Amino acid sequence: MTGRHEEAGWTAPAPAPAAAGNEAGCAAAGRGRNDPPPGTWRRRAPAIAAAAGLLALWQVIVSGFGVPTYIAPSPVQVLQVFVEQGDILWLNFWPTLMEAASGFLVGNTVAAVLAVWFVHSQLAERAFYPIAVFVNTIPIIAVAPILVLLLGNGYAPKIVIAALICFFPTLVNMVRGLKAVSPQMLELMRVLSASGREVLFKIRLQSSLPFLFAALKIASTTCVIGAIVGEWIGSNYGLGSLIIEATYNFRAPLLYATVILGAGMAVAAFTIVTLVERRVLKWKPPEVF
Repeated sequence: MTGRHEEAGWTAPAPAPAAAGNEAGCAAAGRGRNDPPPGTWRRRAPAIAAAAGLLALWQVIVSGFGVPTYIAPSPVQVLQVFVEQGDILWLNFWPTLMEAASGFLVGNTVAAVLAVWFVHSQLAERAFYPIAVFVNTIPIIAVAPILVLLLGNGYAPKIVIAALICFFPTLVNMVRGLKAVSPQMLELMRVLSASGREVLFKIRLQSSLPFLFAALKIASTTCVIGAIVGEWIGSNYGLGSLIIEATYNFRAPLLYATVILGAGMAVAAFTIVTLVERRVLKWKPPEVF
């Protein structure tokens, strides 16, 4: 057999190297599915370095120019507030978190339901969409006192204010996403005798998810703003009330610490929405954040 193959000019192909393939497989198996990509920390390094540089610059300016504490405290003084008065900060943190989270859920849920209704009923869209635009044009700081008069001084007006801020961006994006379906896909579903519910859940909702998460990222930060603004108008608790109290009593370190805590709440909410988006939209390329 060997001589016959040599006479025909045929040689057997060399076997593929198995070691390289095994090493690549082991490397892929060693890196978990949920582990961040190799360049994740490299992308985050500039933001971390910029934040550290700004804090250092803040400390140098306040210390070098002798800025009074009641005007601009140093980062070290703000950090001392977190250590020495952390119980006051956390006591006011939880009411604001509850109001922001409740407003986020209520506002986005109502917006999603109305968006589905608008897509299925042009009459409803023509009737109520202009009203939604009109309500959105009213400054939230002007709506807040009215809601306090109507709903009292409890949690309800703060939740409604946070929901109103979240409502309009989600409504606009959701309507656009539900309509962003190719006519060919709708025609295919019609040929397949798909029901309206099947078109909604299998086609329209799938196409609206990127638009929805874009709105949810905005709402995750603005709901915190809405809750704090509501606490400014009338409240004895929450980060908004603590900001007013620290401002009028010239307690600048406490004021800065409260603002930083509120900003951290918004950043945490944004991060949670981003992580959920990556779980749901696995086909979408990761963003810088």
